Parts: sequence; C-alpha cells; structure tokens
Amino acid sequence: MRLAQTAVWQCDCRMGTHTTTPARRQLSKLAAFRQAAYACFQKAADALFDLLDAVLVTPHPESFPELSAAPVFRRQWPSLYEALQDGEVDRAALLELYVEHLPPSDRVLLVGDHTAWARPQARTLRDRTFEHQPTPIKGQKPITIGHGYSTLGVVPEATGSWFLPLLHERIPSETTPSAKAAAQLKQVVALLWERPVALYDSEYGSGTFLQATSGIECDVLFRVRPNRKLRRQPPPYRGHGRPPIHGPVFRLSDPTTWGPPEAEWRGEDPDLGPVQVQRWDGFHFEEAPTRLLTLFRIERPAARGSRRDPRVVWLGWCGEPLGALSQTWREYLRRYVIEHWYRFANQSLHWKRPRLSTPEQSELWSALIPLACWQLWLARPVASDQPRPWQKAQPVLTPGRVHRAMGGVLAGIGTPAPAPKARGKSPGWPSGRARTKRTRYPVIKKEKAQTKKQAPAAEKAPP
Repeated sequence: MRLAQTAVWQCDCRMGTHTTTPARRQLSKLAAFRQAAYACFQKAADALFDLLDAVLVTPHPESFPELSAAPVFRRQWPSLYEALQDGEVDRAALLELYVEHLPPSDRVLLVGDHTAWARPQARTLRDRTFEHQPTPIKGQKPITIGHGYSTLGVVPEATGSWFLPLLHERIPSETTPSAKAAAQLKQVVALLWERPVALYDSEYGSGTFLQATSGIECDVLFRVRPNRKLRRQPPPYRGHGRPPIHGPVFRLSDPTTWGPPEAEWRGEDPDLGPVQVQRWDGFHFEEAPTRLLTLFRIERPAARGSRRDPRVVWLGWCGEPLGALSQTWREYLRRYVIEHWYRFANQSLHWKRPRLSTPEQSELWSALIPLACWQLWLARPVASDQPRPWQKAQPVLTPGRVHRAMGGVLAGIGTPAPAPKARGKSPGWPSGRARTKRTRYPVIKKEKAQTKKQAPAAEKAPP
C-alpha cells in the first residue's frame, strides 16, 4: 500500500495541483489493484508484469516480440518467451481479486461463451482438437484446428461495450465446452454474495448443460435452437408400471404441439421495434427431466428474417420465479457484449498473436488478458480521451479509448515490479550437444457420447 500511495503522489506531481479528489482515489485504487495482482505472480513475476504493461501501452504491434520494444518492458526480447515458459500465476487468487472489485449492481449479470484459438499449422503443439470457427465462405465447413477457450465474465453496465472477464481458460480435449462452462460457473458463483443471472448462447441450450449446472445457486437464461424438442410435465401416475418421466412433446418448429401460452405481451421496444413475447411453463429436456424451465418465444415482425437478424428467437429460463414478462427476456440482449470483448482481445490486446509451443504457455498468456481488461476498467475514470482527427470525443470511454490512453496513466502510477538486474551473457548452446526434433502430436477428434439406443458395432454384427 505504501507503493500505491507513493505512485499516486508521483502522479499528482506530474499532473499538477489540479488533480481532483475522486481522481486521486481512483488512481490509488488502480495502484493498489496492480500491487495485489503483482502478489499473485509466483514465478517470473517481474518479466510477466512488464509484459502485461507492454500489452497495455502498445496498440498495434507487428509481431509478438515487438512488445519488448515498449518503454515499459525493461528486458531483452527473449524474456517475453522465457516469462511465459517459466512463469506461474495463482489464478484462484486473481479470481478472488476480480470479485472483490466487482462494481455495485442490483444483480450480478454473468455471460459465458467459448471461442477457438486456431493453430492449424502447429504440428508440435500438444492437445489440438477440431474447433468450431465461423467462416464467411458459403458452403465451407466452419471448423479449424487448435485450442478452445471458455470465458466467463460480468457485464458491469446496462449499456455500452464493457465486459469484465473473470475466467478465460483452455478447454482440454478430454472435456467439452458445456462441462467446462459449468465448472467455471460453479467456481464463480461460490465467491459471489448474491444469486446471479448467467446468459449463454444456443450451444448451451441443452439438457446436458442444465444437468451439469444443477445445484448451482444461479439463474440461467439461454437461447434454444428452433429445431429442438422439449417435454412437458408427465401425467399423473396410474398406479401400475414405471412412473412416467416425460410428458407430451413440445416441438419448437411445430406450432400444433404448443398449445395456448401461459402469458403473452405485445409492445414497442425502443431498439427492436414491435415485439411479441409468449411464455410457456413446465418443460424439460429429455437429458435433464428434473431441471424444469420456462420457454419464451420472441417474435419481431419488422426484422429481416435472416440468420443475423431473425424474426423469431426462442429463449429458455431455468431458475427462480420470473418477474415482468416485458423485461425478463431483455436481459439476454446483454449477452452479445462478450462478442465485442473477443474482438477487442484479438485486435487490441493481441491475444492470438504469439505462436507459443506448449498449451501451458498459451494458458498463462491467456490468464494475463483478463487482468489487462480489469486495469482498463479501473483506469477509465482517470483516462483522458485521445480521439483521432476523424473521430468524435466520447463522454463515456470505450475499452479501445482507454487502451489508447493507458500510457499516460501507467507513467503516473508506476509499476510494482522492480527493475531488472544484469546477469551477463548466456553461454549459448553447448558445443557438441546434439539437437533433436520436437515431437509432433496428432489432432485429437472428440467422439460423441454413445446413447443407449446405439449399440456397439460388434453387437450389431450377425452371429
């Protein structure tokens, strides 16, 4: 804390006596946050923290080693890769630090999703799998080869593009995105002080994900694909045989199976235009008969009717009783802020720029990206807008505008990492020592879980 106070005093001296009291408090908060984050770095802490500062002050590097040319990185360029190879971070302590600095709100709004880090040519990279990746070319398969990463974070504001990631972790080949998302949700909810709402895309709208999240004190709002089918509550037990588990089928694509809705609302949305919302209660997926959910059908007559702008969207709610029908479904609109964060992490924070050789290095590098975003969030109240000549000034700065002004903020508060000490020149590769080629690993293809109706091929074969 003494370092944080010294850094703020130095910042006041550089900025003059016109620094307001709220700005000084915010600078002190940012400096204390950086000091606490630095304490979570266990190995190669100084080099890792310098690398993190280089990411914050370098908007558009041509390559990953170019980050070493930043004035805040006080080491030689090989230290970039050595820090990721030898470094170690207490990620559980970082998660607790993030939760402590969550902004106050009526209810915590979580958003989860996963994305792919494409590495199709990295044959020596271990544990690569086939990952989903959208393609603009019609007719092409939307897949790539690389690693999948699951992200869970908080939406701090009702409007805007800010997203505060809490966990950003690799999905190993032995697990699935749904299982990883459920484990992340359980880890985060255990640290929160109230029951949150979690938003997920249609890939998580399945009984498998709902079954994996059973027992977590969290409400889940997710999108449901229009080709799915659900089941109603089973009829009363007749007194003989096995009690029924499933009721009549509810096909989202067949209006004849719907029946009258429990509630309906029509209105004019300021952003979406005319909207009609219908609600049905008491449904479940066949894989999770004990997880009851509520279905919403949102129809927008003025929409284009395309995939990007559909006229009809189905949502599922699993959790405590709902509030007003005209407002509950609108919470899902905040899910798309994670898509903006993925683009910002790729384009501005250079997440996928390095070509690292092991999954452990990629995981460590990915753990630094949320920490950079939290520093941008804490620096927003004191960052000065620096628009380009063709840009307008922003009253509320976006992550990109704060990133552009971070050089001046870090110059004022300093860094908790000490300066490096000279250790001489490396002796290099020993003479006469043989060099071996690196091991090449095959791409792992995940197989679908075998259902009870599918018998093994050996059992199907005739005797």
